[in-house]
Amino acid sequence: MANTEEQRKSATHQKYEQLIKRAQAQDMIKVAVAHLCDDVSLQGAVEAARLHLVEPILVGPEQRIRDVAGRAKVDIAGLDIVNAHHSHDSAAKAVEVSDDGTMGRVEALMKGSLHTDELMGAVVSRQAGIRTARRISHCFIMDAPNHPDALIITDAAVNIAPTLDDEVDIVQNAIDLAHAMGVAEARVAILSAMETINAKVPSTIEAAALCKMADRITRCR
Repeated sequence: MANTEEQRKSATHQKYEQLIKRAQAQDMIKVAVAHLCDDVSLQGAVEAARLHLVEPILVGPEQRIRDVAGRAKVDIAGLDIVNAHHSHDSAAKAVEVSDDGTMGRVEALMKGSLHTDELMGAVVSRQAGIRTARRISHCFIMDAPNHPDALIITDAAVNIAPTLDDEVDIVQNAIDLAHAMGVAEARVAILSAMETINAKVPSTIEAAALCKMADRITRCR
């Protein structure tokens, strides 16, 4: 009975464990974590370090971070801390250390206990941000029990009303993520309110355009 329960739990988290193992096979990267002022965000960063996934740089009010670590009994000895005054300052300084090289090569940002719009505001700032030519988008990685692979859902958090050009970037970002997850060929489904093209529903026209673009790329290979 015990073995059956353990097998059930293992099967439940199989896709997650596969993702962790794949990440562990890569080199660790430095990650600036913005505003770790609750136990969940701090424990997440420290656990990622324990699993040899990332080398976190803790960005936020230093005393609050140490207080949280003390209450949660989280060991942060040896981790770099960049002091910040408040959540907006944490976001700005996380972006700054990612861009200026003072903490070595920082390759990613991680959100702590601050609002997404605070972090994204610093990321896309025209004065001090780290925006690129491609549109930034958000991806959920979902474990659907009856689906053999993890599913990527995008974009459900950042882009409210994307244009067709934005959608091209959103799809490409998801494909790049799928490749990083070990998927050799990503299969993309464009979701709309209906399954047929209807001029009164712009998303169906955009979906058809995206499919045509993908078809042309495939033919040119």
